[in-house]
This record gives sequence, structure tokens and C-alpha cells, in this order.
Amino acid sequence: MERVITAIKGQKRNPQRVNIDLDGEFAFGLSRLVAAWLKPGDRLTEERIKQLLEKDALEVAFQRALDLLNYRPRSEKEIRQRLTDKGFQPDQIDQVVEKLTDANLVKDEAFARMWVESRNEFHPRGRRLLRYELRSKGITEPHIDSALKELPGEEELAKKAAIQYARRLNGLDWLTFKNRLSGFLARRGFSYATIAPIVKTLWETQASATLNTNIDNEDFEK
Repeated sequence: MERVITAIKGQKRNPQRVNIDLDGEFAFGLSRLVAAWLKPGDRLTEERIKQLLEKDALEVAFQRALDLLNYRPRSEKEIRQRLTDKGFQPDQIDQVVEKLTDANLVKDEAFARMWVESRNEFHPRGRRLLRYELRSKGITEPHIDSALKELPGEEELAKKAAIQYARRLNGLDWLTFKNRLSGFLARRGFSYATIAPIVKTLWETQASATLNTNIDNEDFEK
């Protein structure tokens, strides 16, 4: 049985979608892209309606994936998981991922490099923790190895992280300073052998700076 399109109306809340009326009554909504070739007077079979709805569901999934990528780069595993959480079907997700991959919008190797570079710039951490994070995002070992290869040495990473955090610890006694900074670096994935000398060096640097400041203040008061 065929049904006739009697109206195509833009949705007020979503200008990227339209409502389709069949035989004088609302039937379903479609994305403008899917409905682009439809016009009032067209006759639709049940099979054609089914195809349109399937194509629309795929377009909605694809747009949702693009929204995720606009927020920040994602691994393939992340895209799949987020779309699954939104209720999309496995075959729809497969098609979306294939489309994104063909367009070079999802590349795990590039994602791994970006992740490592971002962490190193803003939240330095050890290789062990970085490897764990990338594994949890579905990145394969070869891509992880390639991304980690460009990192500086573990000591340099730990020192960078320690300097950023140590600024918050000015004025603390040695034991509190050591425990807090050591705990912070351990949570960032660094080993005790790497942590201990860095904590000691930073403590001595801060203590020396505080001493010099006190001496300068005394000279000023005199």
C-alpha cells in the first residue's frame, strides 16, 4: 500500500529536521539531508518508508559522532561506546565508524599522539599511567609505543609535574611537603626511585628561596 506525502514542515526546535505528513497526518521526522529529495505528492511504499527511517537513524548516529569529535578527538572505542550508550544498533555504529575512518576523522594513531602531547603539556604523568589510559581507550600497543616514543625521559616528566604541583605546597614543613608531593607523583604513575630525588631537590630549592626572601626582608627592615 502506498501513502502520499501531503506536507513537509520544518521542526521548530530543530531546524535541521523536518516533519513528514502522510495522507494528511503527521507520520515521522527526518533529517533535512535524508528528506532532501522528497516533496509533497510523492508516494511512499512501506518498504520505502522503512528505508528512509533506517537512513535517518544512521544520519542521526553520524551527527552525534561528529558532535563528540567537535568537543575533542576520540578513539574508535570511545565513539563506539558513546553511540552504544545512546541506543544505536551495532550495524549502525559500524557504518558510522567506517564513514568517519574513511574521512580521516577517527585515527587511533593520531589520537594516541594527541593524548600524550596534551597530557605532557598540561598534566604530565609517567609512561606507565599513559599506557594504561590509552589501553583503556582501546588503543593498540603499536600505536601506544609510537606515541610514547616521542616523550622526554621519565625524570624530566616527573620534574615537570612536580614543579607545577609544588607551588601549592609553599610554607609546609618537610614531612607534609614530602608526603603530599610524593603521593601526587605516585598517582601520576611515577616510581619511588624517580620521585624521591626530585622531592628532595624541590624541597631544598624552596627552602633556599624562602631563606633568601627572609634575609632580604630583614635587610629591608634595617
